[in-house]
Amino acid sequence: MPTSLDRQIPSSLDRFLKYVRIETTSRPECDRVPSTDCQFDLARLLVEELDSLGLQEAKVDEHCLVTATLPSNVARNVPVIGWIAHLDTSPDVSGKNVRPRLLDYRGGTIVLPNGLVIPEDAALKSCIGHRLVTTDGTTLLGADDKAGIAAIMTALERLCTEGKPHGTIRIAFTPDEEVGNGTVHFDVARFGAYCAYTVDGSLPGELNFETFTAGVATIDVTGHEIHPGTAKGVMVNAARIASEIIARLPQDRAPETTEDREAFIHPYFLEASVGKATIRALLRGFDDDVLNGLQALVHEAVEHARKRFPGAEIHVVFKEQYRNMREVLEKHPVVTAKLEEAAGRSGVTPYWKPIRGGTDGSRLSEMGLPTPNVFSGGHHFHSPLEWLSVDHLEKTVDTLVNLAVLWTE
Repeated sequence: MPTSLDRQIPSSLDRFLKYVRIETTSRPECDRVPSTDCQFDLARLLVEELDSLGLQEAKVDEHCLVTATLPSNVARNVPVIGWIAHLDTSPDVSGKNVRPRLLDYRGGTIVLPNGLVIPEDAALKSCIGHRLVTTDGTTLLGADDKAGIAAIMTALERLCTEGKPHGTIRIAFTPDEEVGNGTVHFDVARFGAYCAYTVDGSLPGELNFETFTAGVATIDVTGHEIHPGTAKGVMVNAARIASEIIARLPQDRAPETTEDREAFIHPYFLEASVGKATIRALLRGFDDDVLNGLQALVHEAVEHARKRFPGAEIHVVFKEQYRNMREVLEKHPVVTAKLEEAAGRSGVTPYWKPIRGGTDGSRLSEMGLPTPNVFSGGHHFHSPLEWLSVDHLEKTVDTLVNLAVLWTE
């Protein structure tokens, strides 16, 4: 195990800039994991870096899941913890040929090279005097979640070189988190940790032990095609029916009209012709009763369409995607208490905020591995307006190091 304090520790920024230049965009509606082979490029690099740090059992499996172990350096028994981040970036915006830009932020809006403007919102105002990383406006940045990977790798190097006490730490970098498959091939028993922490958050101090309970509705409409010149009384237009179903969904329950703990229905996919149409809609709420209410609204829209268009066949299927991890983490208060103290020791003011989304921790908690989420310093994820505060990323590194030490106390 490397112990020399004379080694130059690559900064979290150096690592981050290297990682974001590697394309790892995942692909939705894919039957295999990983959904894209490019994720292996970053996975293999990370295995090499983990090996060079002296971690044990560093490997990437056939599903692009990277794992490794930092052995304990204390004599007494200490619970094994895990640190987890994901390799892939969102398919919403291109992650190819990312060109990160560095700037010392002095306030105001930020104009990107292609003319896009990052607004001076409260998050950006809090970073006056910070060093920021942005995109050039043509791609996303990839802070979600390469900032998390950079923070974990930098924290590992600090533990290896500074000699701080720590128990055994298990590492996992997962593929396909952005398309909901990050934990499909994750073996919780083999991972062997008492708890874990995903590093997949946003602003400094923001910690998460609650996510949406999530489902997806798939609505299939079968119409009847015929030449439009002779269509009267015969044609049943599936495209029109699908449009009307979407229009019946309440506008005040949409992502663009809700915030905080408000639930939503989000039609995100529509493929339609006269003969067939398919709608996929995300359903998001923080408990089962709310999610059941959203399903009832979808059923109401479908039933209205069935009555109005009796010649159509309309089928709807609901599938649960992940559950609110609060259900598990409330039973393990020490896991969240350690995280809150670790963040406080890093010099930020910790606070707990529900995630309007999910993390790998949602499924891992349900699978028996309590896994809250840690901030990583990024903002405007899944967007060409994405940016990262290097100062905040360093606070994430400090929090992880503190967390390792705290579990030995």
